[in-house]
Amino acid sequence: MPDTIQQLPDSQARSLDIETPTEEELELICKLNFAEWGDALTLPQYLEESKFLTKVPLAQNDGMTSWILTDPDRLPNQRPILASCEIFKKRALMLNEEAQMSEKMIYGIASVFVDPKYRHRGYGTRLLYELAKMLPKMPSGPLHSIGSILYSDIGKDYYTKRGWPAIPENYHIEFNPGATPVSIQAAHLIRIEDLPQLCQDDEAMARRSMASLPPGKTRIMIVPDADHMLWHINKEVFTCQKVFGNVPQAKGAIAGDHGCRVWALWVHRYYSHPQSSPEMNTLYILRFVVEKSEPTLEQLKIQVQYLKAVLQVAQAEAAEWGLQCVKMWHPTPLVRQLVELSGLEYRLVEREEDSIASLRWFGSSGVRNDNMEWVACEKYAWV
Repeated sequence: MPDTIQQLPDSQARSLDIETPTEEELELICKLNFAEWGDALTLPQYLEESKFLTKVPLAQNDGMTSWILTDPDRLPNQRPILASCEIFKKRALMLNEEAQMSEKMIYGIASVFVDPKYRHRGYGTRLLYELAKMLPKMPSGPLHSIGSILYSDIGKDYYTKRGWPAIPENYHIEFNPGATPVSIQAAHLIRIEDLPQLCQDDEAMARRSMASLPPGKTRIMIVPDADHMLWHINKEVFTCQKVFGNVPQAKGAIAGDHGCRVWALWVHRYYSHPQSSPEMNTLYILRFVVEKSEPTLEQLKIQVQYLKAVLQVAQAEAAEWGLQCVKMWHPTPLVRQLVELSGLEYRLVEREEDSIASLRWFGSSGVRNDNMEWVACEKYAWV
């Protein structure tokens, strides 16, 4: 590492490139970003979690790789770490303007970080520039890669100016936690062993729904598979075991008979220790599914009751685990209608600074950002 700031290379230096970090460098990166992303964990726990999360679904088997901007001519563990990030491989469904659907692969850029003392020197911009060159050339396995996504926590302008424009709307609805009411008897808890089949059912429905959409616009959907859900759930389990010595058993709630079911998958997120500053701690709905997307009037009335029961279970779960809010990202027009008819109190929030979904197409895809829709931009895809 350089001894002084004066020894840092210029961000435009031709010698800079992106490289895979060593284990020692990964540990240093975690120590540097702990203050921002350590959440409710201690530093030793955070270091342990970072290694644990490389071995869970979505990340394991090279599903996730780490990268640093550095001087490749310098020796590993002695070279400067000017910026860093993680890259995830994600399955995606793509419907082109002719309404032809295919399965693709898209990269998820996560954990973009620059050491605070190195900021405002252009290193983050250079990292993104190098990623924009590298990702289209990376081996993507059996699926053709079409682009990359990221979620900005610094507003819309920074990444938009660097080639990852924000999608037009980034919103969610919020519910307060609440006690368990009698009306939730129609809903049942979802356990970890239920996830594979529910995710298979969800993907099958998503494929049918995408295939039925009209031509004229390109649509992309990150596949809501079990790997995405299990990444979030494994992070939840690790944190809860460290903080409470116990883990939540409910992974969601479901109501209704097969063919007319409504369900939610969720995750408990602790941004700080619940005994210190619990205000930000949240129960996130990872994925919300309404099985019958075009209900009759009578079916709609039943769906309202199913949705209300499922969300009330979520509210009760949040209260039991000391979470201050229940958040559901990007509900569909049907779900928003059901929420409105349910009588549940909620708040609609348009995000302007945090978790801003942004997408960059590879040049070979031929897709125009002004004629594109990100379908189901829900919390599960945030990894």
